[in-house]
Amino acid sequence: MIASRDAIQANLQIRPEQAQDYGAIATVHTRAFGQPDEAKLVEQIRHSNEYLSGLSLVAEVDAQVVGHILLSYGKIVGSETWLVLVLAPLGVLPDYQCQGIGRQLVNQGLQTARSLGNTLVTVLGNPSYYGRLGFEPAADYGLIHPFPVPAEAFQVNWLNRSSEIRGQLQYGSAFDSLVG
Repeated sequence: MIASRDAIQANLQIRPEQAQDYGAIATVHTRAFGQPDEAKLVEQIRHSNEYLSGLSLVAEVDAQVVGHILLSYGKIVGSETWLVLVLAPLGVLPDYQCQGIGRQLVNQGLQTARSLGNTLVTVLGNPSYYGRLGFEPAADYGLIHPFPVPAEAFQVNWLNRSSEIRGQLQYGSAFDSLVG
């Protein structure tokens, strides 16, 4: 039996991933998404130049990994090229969803990213969910997704507002198999 939301929150710890978490992280994403693509993406990002170990966070409840978030480098290419972060993937085990774990992972990820001096985080996701976490439509800032997606799904969170960043998102090389 899964504990109550209050008990889960009381026992929730968020921390950077460690090598011994890799299997549990793969399980989280495979179960959360019902297939292994996101788990494979995490592994590919870990072996790329876009990986930042401090921005791969796990959520633990009673010493069990129940959630994971990964922020990795991407670029916005326009009149200049800016290094930005891409939030993908975010996963929580099905039995632990709707308990605030994803929200806490996102908030901690954004806080850590800001403390490291990053300017912008992009995400392709549900606008009502990510909107509650401070994300806004990317198109409002002259930012373009590299392939056709619903405009409201491509969103940004400004960690340090910079009106000069304009252009098209370029995912890191680890995403090549997904975004072609």
